[in-house]
Amino acid sequence: MRVIAGSARRMLLETPEGNDTRPTQDIIKETLFNMIQFEIPGCVFLDLCAGSGGIGIEALSRGAKKAYFAENGKEACRCILNNLHKTHFDEEGVLLKMDVLNALRHISEKRADIIYIDPPYASDTAKEVLLALAEAPYVTAQTLIIVETSLTSDFDFLEDAGYTLVREKDYHSQRHLFLRRKDGTR
Repeated sequence: MRVIAGSARRMLLETPEGNDTRPTQDIIKETLFNMIQFEIPGCVFLDLCAGSGGIGIEALSRGAKKAYFAENGKEACRCILNNLHKTHFDEEGVLLKMDVLNALRHISEKRADIIYIDPPYASDTAKEVLLALAEAPYVTAQTLIIVETSLTSDFDFLEDAGYTLVREKDYHSQRHLFLRRKDGTR
């Protein structure tokens, strides 16, 4: 896995061994960042269920001013710290070594601009995180939330949870959902 573009372009990143994390493939990461490229510079980026931190580091490389990484796997946290050091983003990156729901309470920003969620597909984590984010003070109608999920995951709860699906991008075996809070909510 490597950084695709920006100040850390072409740098190789460490990934945890084993099957506990699924690093986003470079081609999918490139497609994603091409879609959101104009929202990245100067943004506050949250990489939730961060794994190796590749998505948040890509955001920093492309000009995000700060990135939070929520991860509780010991090996994954070690990789994130090493990757932040290797790419010289030690100051811009904040690692929250805890489960994602607890990490949400430790983010002290007025507004998160982009939130990326890449939970285990066969779990309720995405739903739990989205429900928690619906109450978070730093999530506004301008916050872009991106969920990486399987092609078969059920997200019928989104409207009731206060979200609007603004875009959907399918890949070979997964999809990205692009969400915003409904108008009239925060």
